[in-house]
Amino acid sequence: MEPVTVIGIDPGSVRTGWGVVRTCASGYELVDCGLIKTTSGQSQEFSRRLAHIYHELVAVLDRLRPQEAAIEQVFQAKNAATALKLGQARGVAVAACASFGLSVSDYEPTLVKKTLVGAGAAEKEQVAFMVRCRLGLPRADWALDTSDALAIALTHLTMRRYHFLKQGLQTS
Repeated sequence: MEPVTVIGIDPGSVRTGWGVVRTCASGYELVDCGLIKTTSGQSQEFSRRLAHIYHELVAVLDRLRPQEAAIEQVFQAKNAATALKLGQARGVAVAACASFGLSVSDYEPTLVKKTLVGAGAAEKEQVAFMVRCRLGLPRADWALDTSDALAIALTHLTMRRYHFLKQGLQTS
């Protein structure tokens, strides 16, 4: 199986986490990660916040050139307006990836947690700890949204490997 580089995205209208992970001989390696922050409330038009997310993601994609993308599905929100905003931020992230010709895979938050921690109801701190372990990092000083994005990328690579191995077994 050839090495592959994946960007994971945890979309949000105020905080969008992103993380790029590459497969390597020893498992996985962190390429880069970060957090895109916008200003919530009336201080910045919502459309400008979406544009900011789009442009920041495009800059990351242009700089790091991942081969595939993985993004968290909209799971739950406190109210309909919040869910709509989250969906719009997610759409902007998908559009940024599509503009680079990347295939985009969707993952439910419970699947991401189950894949990394073993429990679909795991806390964000547990996910962050397992991300650090899987990437072989002694500590990490990034936001939980960034850990979530890295977890999404790692889940994608795990699922990709599973499907590759399953295909190999079926053709043998």
